[in-house]
Formats: sequence, C-alpha cells, structure tokens
Amino acid sequence: MDQLTSYQTFLIEKKQASENTVSSYVRDISQYLQWLASEQIVSEEATQEDVDHYTKHLLSLGKTVSTVTRSLASLKSFYTFLQVEGVVETNPAKGLSLEKVERKLPQILTSKEVELFLEQPDSRDAKGCRDKAMLELLYATGIRVSELIGLNLEHLNLSAGFLRCEARKKERIIPLYPTAVKALSDYIEHVRPQIIEQPEERALFVNMNGSRMSRQGFWKIIKHYQDMAGIQKDITPHTLRHSFAAHLLENGADLHSIQEMLGHADISSTQVYTQVINQKLKDVYNKAHPRT
Repeated sequence: MDQLTSYQTFLIEKKQASENTVSSYVRDISQYLQWLASEQIVSEEATQEDVDHYTKHLLSLGKTVSTVTRSLASLKSFYTFLQVEGVVETNPAKGLSLEKVERKLPQILTSKEVELFLEQPDSRDAKGCRDKAMLELLYATGIRVSELIGLNLEHLNLSAGFLRCEARKKERIIPLYPTAVKALSDYIEHVRPQIIEQPEERALFVNMNGSRMSRQGFWKIIKHYQDMAGIQKDITPHTLRHSFAAHLLENGADLHSIQEMLGHADISSTQVYTQVINQKLKDVYNKAHPRT
C-alpha cells in the first residue's frame, strides 16, 4: 500500500474525517507528490526548502492564498502521519506559513562569499577534486540538485563548453565558464576512473564507493564546506542556484535568458530575482546615503 493510500485510510478510519475533507486532503497531497516526482525528489527526503518551493510554485500558477494555505495544512497533516508511521524523522512543512512564503526572498551569497566557498575543496585529493567539480558546475549552471546528481557523462560537452540538462521532458543548453570546465576535466580524467564501481557506470558524479551520488550525500558536502568557509548564511544547493540567477541579473543578463537556463516554466518564478536585486540596492542605499 503506497503512502497516499495509507494516509487516506488513516483519515477515514482513524480520524473519521468527512468525505469532503478526505477528498481535498488527498487531492492536495496527490498534486504535491506529482510535483516532487517532476523535481525528482522522494517524498520522505523532501526538506523544508522543498515544501517552501512548492508553495511558491502554487502561487506562481495563480492559486489563491486560501488554496495554498489549505495545501500547506494538508502537507503538515500528511507528514505528521508519516512521522507517526516512522517513515520520516521530521515534518518539513512544520513551521512554514503562507506569510513567510510570500514575503521571504531567496537568500543569495555575495560574489566574495561564492569565491570563498568554491575555494574550500582541496583539488589535490580525489574527494576534493570531485567536490570542486560539483560545486563549480552547480554555480556555473544554476541547475537543481536533482538535476546535478542525475547527470551522466554524455550530458557534458567540455570541448564546446556547455551542459545539456534534461528535466520534465525538456532539454536546455547551459554554458560553462572556463574554471568549471577545468574542474570537470580534471575530475573526469584523473579521479572518476579511479572511484567508479563498474566500468559501464554512466553517472557523472559518484560517491567514494563508486555509485551515483545521492541527494543526501551532496547535502552533507555543501554543509561541510560551509563550515570550512565559516560563512554564517545557511547554504543549501538551492542557495547556489539563487546566487547564479541573481548574479547574472545583477550583471546585465535578461530575465528570459535566465528563465531558460533555470528551466522555469513561468517567468514569474524568475522575476523574484528582480526583487532580490532591488532589495539589495535598497539596503546599500539605506546604509550609505547620508540623509537616511
């Protein structure tokens, strides 16, 4: 019995919820699980940031505040059920509210913080070389962590300097800057052949046991280098994606090009970075202007 069916049975038999309540909760969770699948995220591995992104996604589709609020309540109930069942340890929807979702802008790193962060891996050893390649690729392209760990060797064209990313049955081509190309070349030529478990393995990034890198494994890598860099901001894989987009916009890239590289279906999802830049300018103004 899958999670949604088990949850439906729980609502009917244990909670004795009304038919309308069961119908709306199941519909909300079904839509959420479909979105997770499109993002290549397993429900029991979803983080609070993933749930946050989902609520933003609903708002970008034009869903009303009341609809998104109800969906968030459904998710909290669903994950509470999964906690009781021992499927998850924490409830990623807990603590989220629509007010926070609507007002909270993506956190980005400054250019200096990105540079400091990317300097942390020691490319002289195998793990550091691999980690350097992963982090450089993530910041160079702004791809999602699910897309990063899903990459195969054939998705890279280093001689031409671009990445071919496939997601949601769509393909997009994203350029790579020279430092990322070099980091990837070093990893593919010198490190990857030493650590792959099977010669026929196609995964671009593998763990030190030779199998495809997992979402959790990469999350730990991010946190490790955040600690090494001593950066106080909470860095996640999506922080580099946000920083990639904001820095491109800040340096003159147009929104539609950024939308295409990020793989956003709706331009409204990309427009949030305009708010980030405007807020940054406002903060600078308030700190620097003698009359403020």
